[in-house]
Amino acid sequence: MAIDVVDQVLRLFPDETIYVYHEIVHNKHVVGRFRDRGVTFVENLDDVPARGIVIFSAHGVSPAVREQARRRDLLAIDATCPLVTKVHSECIRYARQGYQILLVGHADHQEVIGTRGEAPDAVQVVESPDDIPALSIRDPHRLVYLTQTTLSTDDADIIIQALRRAFPAIKAPPTEDICYATTNRQHAVRQVAPECDLVLVVGSRNSSNSVRLTEIARNVGTQARLIDDAHDLDWAWFTPDGRETVMVTAGASAPEDLVAAVCRTLLDRFGGTLETRNVFEEDVEFNLPGELRKVMRGQGIDPESRRIRVSAPVITAEMYGAVPLTVSARAAR
Repeated sequence: MAIDVVDQVLRLFPDETIYVYHEIVHNKHVVGRFRDRGVTFVENLDDVPARGIVIFSAHGVSPAVREQARRRDLLAIDATCPLVTKVHSECIRYARQGYQILLVGHADHQEVIGTRGEAPDAVQVVESPDDIPALSIRDPHRLVYLTQTTLSTDDADIIIQALRRAFPAIKAPPTEDICYATTNRQHAVRQVAPECDLVLVVGSRNSSNSVRLTEIARNVGTQARLIDDAHDLDWAWFTPDGRETVMVTAGASAPEDLVAAVCRTLLDRFGGTLETRNVFEEDVEFNLPGELRKVMRGQGIDPESRRIRVSAPVITAEMYGAVPLTVSARAAR
């Protein structure tokens, strides 16, 4: 969704410099392609000219950043993932109700920084069970935990269970915080990786959900490699005749053409067959950010014609090196 927002803003303002606050998603190819199209990525809003155009990344920002954008009269378009926005809303609501919030996640991740900024006096970050003894708790009956959306469900469960042992009355969020794109891929790796000799995860090293996929594969006993693209393939990972069964998956923000290129490169070198496993069906539609809809209406464009839909890719021999010979539909857990 966030990638598509940047693409649409580039088309709406072809003669303007578009700024993005932080990397739009944690994928070096996505960021590099936008840089090639003239997008400037900044870590400080002071680097954006007054009345300039800035897009907030998928990971979300704090109210302080949004206020800074207003003070500088920036056209700020918020491409925060709706699932991250949900966690922000939960944080605000629980803080107003007088709860202390234990935010399970990585303290230096942009998503956690943004969420914590919604209620800094109410939020404490828990990165591991080892952090629990140092927490400052006023009332163990007024506690709630929230989670970073891109965590490993395995890792999150370990921390959550430790929190429940320490604070039996701790409240859970109304619905799961870890995003569907993350959990679906994690469940798929747990299910399919044991059948394979090697798991290849297409994603960048600063992508939390991509790193988690490699860890999950290794946890179920299968070798796993995190690669940015097909150029990272090392033929020492394979036998000379390529008899391995290889699972190819990807982080949530990896462009599909990179996944296709990995499949195509493997099949070009070793031959073999391509099989898809539809462990989960994904067909999700996102609304455009409000400020972007407003800009579109100002230019005479119907925002409903530009809604963002995420669905399964069409696998062709030209892109992937083969068409799937077997399609195994598996029931979602």
